[in-house]
Amino acid sequence: MFQGLQFEPVSLPDHAEALRSEVREFIERELPPDYLRNSDFNTGVSAEFSQKLGAKGWIGMTWPKEYGGHGRSFLERYVVTEELLAAGAPVFAHWIADRQSGAQLLKFGTEQQRQTYLPRIARGECYFSIGMSEPDSGSDLASIRTSATRVEGGWLVNGSKIWSSGAHQNHFMITLVRTEPPSANRHAGMSQFMIDLKSPNITIQGIKNLSGESDFNQVFFDDVFVPDEMVIGEPGNGWEQVVSELGYERSGPERFLSAFRVMVEFVREVGDNPTEAQVALIGRLTAHLITLRRMSVSVAAMLESGKTPVTEAALIKELGNSYERMVPELIRQLVPGRTSLRFRQTLEECILHAPSFTLRGGTREILRGVIARGLGLR
Repeated sequence: MFQGLQFEPVSLPDHAEALRSEVREFIERELPPDYLRNSDFNTGVSAEFSQKLGAKGWIGMTWPKEYGGHGRSFLERYVVTEELLAAGAPVFAHWIADRQSGAQLLKFGTEQQRQTYLPRIARGECYFSIGMSEPDSGSDLASIRTSATRVEGGWLVNGSKIWSSGAHQNHFMITLVRTEPPSANRHAGMSQFMIDLKSPNITIQGIKNLSGESDFNQVFFDDVFVPDEMVIGEPGNGWEQVVSELGYERSGPERFLSAFRVMVEFVREVGDNPTEAQVALIGRLTAHLITLRRMSVSVAAMLESGKTPVTEAALIKELGNSYERMVPELIRQLVPGRTSLRFRQTLEECILHAPSFTLRGGTREILRGVIARGLGLR
């Protein structure tokens, strides 16, 4: 039965828009005038910058104050997020912890976990990676094989996770594991652990992308001990928890702004005398961008109200990935004859990183399956 999608129109409140000017002033003050990075959230890492954001109260914005948060709205957080991305600010150190790991602890973690880790995340001092995908599993999380066996005082974890961004420099990984053997119910018997990435018997290997960088990693667990106090939620409830977590991962502006700087620099490059084809392309890309942003803001409002917009988030991620790949490819075909070094650097960096856009947060094939199920079509 067709269930439809819920993208209610949402306008950002005045106090959220007022925050935008403050963020822009902060960025102008903290980043050098010649600073140039793409709007891809994982292209810049700076612990110092993250800690400055924490001091401003711009990490953990929506969390309760008793856990180091600031009790602000998802829409205020949205404004801060898109301004930082638009500027290409070096936000990757704290990004995953702020976007989803902290929210996961807030929703499912123990009181001790909240009191211990959330204030550190909010200060920009504690960084997390994601342990979902596995070799030979793609984004089919139900097929994971990394296992955890009960021992005295905790669990022994064995297996491997892949495409774990930042694992070589982050402190913890929220990891989906099997605590029971597979059964007829593919979604049963999974749990989430918070694993210290400096634990003995963990090996982290970088995966180089086309630019020669290794922000992706494969992480190997060989009898890694995880104490009971690092279990998130209840053992066996992992599938429900990870589905909730994906709602935070798939719907934000980072899912369609990764190529934003390329578009901005292209508009500057063509100047006041664009060709007819360049005008048409700018209009096309802008229309896509505005539509995706309206959908994303709507999901932020749903999260604000406590909903779990799994299907809507998957749709934004799928459409956003197509857009992010389309921007550099179409712009490349209409580049003016003579271009600035600034423009070339932006475009070339985006082209080299673009293949990774579809890996983060679920492959297109899996996302389309999620969307189809959410709409009652399969």
